Amino acid sequence: MLSFFSDQIDKHEAVSEEEKTLNDLEQSEGSHFPGDDYRPSDRKNWMAGLDLEKLTLNKIVWPGTHDSATNDIGIPLVSRPLAECQTLSIYDQLVLGTRVLDIRVQEDRHICHGILNSYNVETVIDDVIRFLSETHSEIIILEIRTEYGHKDPPEFETYLTDKLGQFLIQQDDSLFDKAVSEILPKRVICIWKPRESPKPSRGGLLWNSDYLKDNWIDTDLPWKKFQSNLKHLSEQQPLSTRKYFYRVENTVTPQADNPVVWVKPVTDRIRKYARLFISQCVAKGCGDKLQILSTDLIEEDFVDACVGLTHARIEGKV
Repeated sequence: MLSFFSDQIDKHEAVSEEEKTLNDLEQSEGSHFPGDDYRPSDRKNWMAGLDLEKLTLNKIVWPGTHDSATNDIGIPLVSRPLAECQTLSIYDQLVLGTRVLDIRVQEDRHICHGILNSYNVETVIDDVIRFLSETHSEIIILEIRTEYGHKDPPEFETYLTDKLGQFLIQQDDSLFDKAVSEILPKRVICIWKPRESPKPSRGGLLWNSDYLKDNWIDTDLPWKKFQSNLKHLSEQQPLSTRKYFYRVENTVTPQADNPVVWVKPVTDRIRKYARLFISQCVAKGCGDKLQILSTDLIEEDFVDACVGLTHARIEGKV
């Protein structure tokens, strides 16, 4: 028993020390970067507010959400705090400015996060279609995967193409260098990641897992995650030659051996350092490699930071 309490004290001290490291870094080097003062006049239509003829897919810094459809998951005040990574609906996230969605499904097409589940994926698709019907120039990356430990929903590839067909951007490596104005009116890059079924074929309406990469480490230590994110990003190909999307997740996750297992207090350890991360990317020479930046519990300032760096790229400042 004494060993258990000693371990918990050590874990608390480790978290506190890592948060102090991030605070000290922000104090000493700041969190400024090209475009950090830019604010979109309309987050719902922030792409439309940029020069669509200069805005190529590989210049966009895509604001994304981690475990996007976990609002209303589980039982309120019981299991929900263990899995709720977002409190906004998919539609509200898109209106706020989110442009990359991370959706996890199980066999019966319901959203899930581990063993907890919530509404049918139809709710997600309906929210996406509603948003697309209300905007004209916003492109979305919709990643849907079968959650670990679950089987693929039957005939799911057909379901996705039937529901989203008119909006789907066909897989094509040349798209990364194309301007948004050339890609419209198609609006959705849909990446389907089954666990057992064959992955989508190249050149089809759905994109496969080769086109969305990341280097996830499962930790609740913010400085450890921050450093890992910087290291792996620096190792990526330049955007000018990259033919895939690379995601950095500005998140940390609860651990089973830690008494703090609710998502919000844990992810808050790193969530507030998104601007610091972008500024460090620029300072260390990999600001031009940042592409998708995702977070838990997305807020306006996170969107503004991503859009600001995108604007700076269009202006040739990065």
